[in-house]
Amino acid sequence: MRLALLSDLHANRQALSACLAHARTQGVDCHAFLGDLVGYGADPVWVMEQVMALQAQGALVIQGNHDAMAVTPPQGEVSMGSSTADWTHRQLGADHRRFLADLPLTASLEHLLLVHASADKPETWRYVDSERAASVCLDAARSRGTVAGVVQNHILVGHVHHQTLYYQGAGRDLMPFKPTVGVGVPVPRLRACVATVGSVGQPRDGDPRAMYAVYDLAAGRLTFHRVAYDHAAAAAAIRQAGLPEFFAQRLETGR
Repeated sequence: MRLALLSDLHANRQALSACLAHARTQGVDCHAFLGDLVGYGADPVWVMEQVMALQAQGALVIQGNHDAMAVTPPQGEVSMGSSTADWTHRQLGADHRRFLADLPLTASLEHLLLVHASADKPETWRYVDSERAASVCLDAARSRGTVAGVVQNHILVGHVHHQTLYYQGAGRDLMPFKPTVGVGVPVPRLRACVATVGSVGQPRDGDPRAMYAVYDLAAGRLTFHRVAYDHAAAAAAIRQAGLPEFFAQRLETGR
C-alpha cells in the first residue's frame, strides 16, 4: 500500500488540487489527512468537500487545531491562529462543521500512528519541532500500548509546516534528518521514527511549493515531496475574500 500523507491544507484549493494530482502519479492507494483542513485560506468549502469525498472512499482523516476552531471559534481571543476562525465557521455548512467536530485526534494503520500535533496530549496541540519534542511524542505513543497486537512505532505528524524525519540510531535518542525531495528514505518497521510531513496549504520554509509525503508500507520507504502550484491564484483568493493580507503574502513567499 502507498499512503499519501497530507496535512495542514488550510483551505488552499490550488495546493490541494496539485498535491492530489501529483499523488496519483505516485501510484497512491489511499490518503490520510493529518488535520488543519481549514483556516487561513479562502476555499474551506471546496477543500472540505474533497476530503469528505475521499473519506467516503477510505481515506483517514484526523482533527487539527484549526478544524476545532472552525467548529467553535474562540471568543474574545485575537491571535494569528484564530483570526480566520469566525470567517471559516460562517462559510461552512452544518454538515461540514459536524464532520470536523466528529474527527478523532489520532488514527492507526498497522504500525503507523497518525496525529496532527504531538502524541503527548494531542488535544493540547504541542509542536514536534525538536529532537526533544519528537522523543516525548514517541514515548507517549509507545505508552499507548498496542493496537490489534501491533506497536505503533512510526509516528506521522503535521502542525509544524516543515518536513523532518526523526529516527532512532544506535543510541536511545532520536536524531533529526532533513530529507531530499523525491528521494525515498528507508524506514524499517522495527526502528522507531517520528516524521513531520509538512504543509500542503501553507509552507513556511521560504519555498512556496506545497508539501506532502508518500509512505510505501510494503517497501518500508517514506518519500517527501514538494509540488509547484498556482500560489498567486491562492493568494489572490485570500485577498478577494477579505482575509488578512499577511496570509496572502505568506503563500507568495513560503514564509
